[in-house]
Amino acid sequence: MEGLGILGGTFDPPHNAHLALAERSLRQLALSCVLWVLTPDPPHKADNITPYPLRREMLRAAIAGIPAFELSEVETERRGPHYMVDTLRILRRRNPGTEFTLLLGGDSLRDILRWHHPRQLIRMCTLAVLRRPGTRVGMARLEKFVPGISKRTVFIEAPPMQISSTNIRSLVREGKSIAGQVPPAVGEIIRRNGLYR
Repeated sequence: MEGLGILGGTFDPPHNAHLALAERSLRQLALSCVLWVLTPDPPHKADNITPYPLRREMLRAAIAGIPAFELSEVETERRGPHYMVDTLRILRRRNPGTEFTLLLGGDSLRDILRWHHPRQLIRMCTLAVLRRPGTRVGMARLEKFVPGISKRTVFIEAPPMQISSTNIRSLVREGKSIAGQVPPAVGEIIRRNGLYR
């Protein structure tokens, strides 16, 4: 059965930890492809996100030249709010017989109880989680509220990376370098458009 990874987010901006999660998951889980699902209007984020066309340009630049990475704009096809559980339903209808793996950072797994219908979500996919430094995930607590989540979760081994979109935006605002945290092409788009200033 074909395995397809799903990495969803605002990608504001996409950074090297996103790429590490996707690349490690691709290899360790023998996925055929990672779909990068760009969210137009995430229900859990503030209104001051970068306009969708610029985030799409950054994401395209970040994954350019990697054949197993594909940008998905499936969430632009319907009105928001956009929840991953609904996106997965659409992708499963379009890809019958495909095994889906949702790629997450450890902080996202920790906060999964705030997600829309997490019990339904884990019935549709496996969760592949990249541990983030300083993030503790209490699987016993999650299991209490989302029965079966432990058996549906695998952890991805990768070197610890202290990179986050929030921190990158702060560094740019402070006039500090983000070299090594984002692909050079993404850094150029940020500079050229004066983002996060």
